Amino acid sequence: MDRLVVGFDLDMTLIDTAPGFADVLRALGTEIGVDLPAEELVKRLGPPIDLMLAPYVEAADMDRVTDRFRALYPTHAITSVPALPGAYDAMAAVRDRGGRVIIATGKYQPNAQLHVDHLGFDIDHLQGWVWGAGKADVLRAQGASVYVGDHVHDVEGALAAQATSVSVLTGGCTRAELLDAGTDVVLDSLVEFPDWLADHLR
Repeated sequence: MDRLVVGFDLDMTLIDTAPGFADVLRALGTEIGVDLPAEELVKRLGPPIDLMLAPYVEAADMDRVTDRFRALYPTHAITSVPALPGAYDAMAAVRDRGGRVIIATGKYQPNAQLHVDHLGFDIDHLQGWVWGAGKADVLRAQGASVYVGDHVHDVEGALAAQATSVSVLTGGCTRAELLDAGTDVVLDSLVEFPDWLADHLR
């Protein structure tokens, strides 16, 4: 039997990025002189930052602004961002079965690594800057049979990799949206994941 490999999304799946993300947006908006609706934007976490800022930033300025966002991020959004309930136990459930844990996230990889290090996540592989179906390449390369995320585009990545799509309701997508996207299972949070995994592997 192939070794179990489970992939996880990062933002709003393993960590509650919303408070720190909003702080970065407020600092960025002040610097560039744009009123960024931080509280509204954090309700839609998931897409890469350039897609989130597209309605508010001119295309010609986007590279400069997103570079500045990533530079501000470590100061405003690492120590204030906690692991979501069940995150450690979900990863431990994979470990307990001799499995590997990977993270595939749309976040800038150096900043994603800061979260992993700060929270002491025990993982085998981290891949940043992958989004939607682009996550499938990582999942296939790592041999993941399950991918856990909170967004419809996480479902897209899992299905493109022919992995079981597990969705949690800790992000901005509703149960109906996730089911319509084709997810295999919806959990309220990662607290339910160990029991689900045990049933899945029977």
